[in-house]
Amino acid sequence: MLSYRHAFHAGNFADVFKHVLLVQLIRALHRKDKPFCVLDTHAGAGRYNLHSPPAQKNREFAGGIGQLWTEAGRLSPELADYVAQVRAFNPDSQLRVYPGSPRIARALLRPGDRLMLTELHPTEHAALKAEFANDRQVAVHHTDGYAALKALLPPPERRGLVLLDPAYELKDEFDRLLTAVQTLHRRWATGVIAVWYPILDRAPSLRWQQSLQKLAIPAMLCAELGLYPYDAPLGLHGTGMILINPPWKLDETLGRLLPELRQCLRVGDHGQTRLEWLTPAP
Repeated sequence: MLSYRHAFHAGNFADVFKHVLLVQLIRALHRKDKPFCVLDTHAGAGRYNLHSPPAQKNREFAGGIGQLWTEAGRLSPELADYVAQVRAFNPDSQLRVYPGSPRIARALLRPGDRLMLTELHPTEHAALKAEFANDRQVAVHHTDGYAALKALLPPPERRGLVLLDPAYELKDEFDRLLTAVQTLHRRWATGVIAVWYPILDRAPSLRWQQSLQKLAIPAMLCAELGLYPYDAPLGLHGTGMILINPPWKLDETLGRLLPELRQCLRVGDHGQTRLEWLTPAP
């Protein structure tokens, strides 16, 4: 049963981390004139009303985008770029709307680029379909994101990015992601793959990373941001992303951005960052 609704968590610190990296990945694709394609496999609704009852229930956005909202003048150019993407949906400078990854990706497309979105939850898909109605650069599919990897890839452009961002509702999600990475690399070895994950209990994500290393896929980078001690009681302690075929020098950029994010989003004296090549670039 599909129960996850991102509206309760929109704009939280995990979203900030994820979308800062997403902006950097798509900006890097701009370096070449040739068109590219972005596939977001678990796209959600597209945008979120932060004044809605779900968003207001725990106000998670206050500890995420809310922390950066008034700091744009003090941020690095990369973080300021991300905040600018959010500000574009709030033209009166009042934080009311948070754009999900589909909207952020769409804002960064050039005229010849494409965006493919898949969402299985019927309510979320309906909202997503309405969000991009009549947009010829965006295709919205009501299907399982994992199935879409075989149906939609490799794209004719041969350049682009796949964002895998499941809800982690299923106990075997990390196993499914392991299979998905194998499938992706086999079908589209040159594509950029970004896999987001939460850090709740620390052990599962570490075991999964060890399994990823055994695949021996080159150029696999791990980036993590933790705001709470990893041995604390159950909760969202941190967030991470596995990047396969990351753009040139992205590791250097993240070496600056992760500590800056930790400082901007920090909760008390806790927090840690990690940036590590799981497998080296060829």
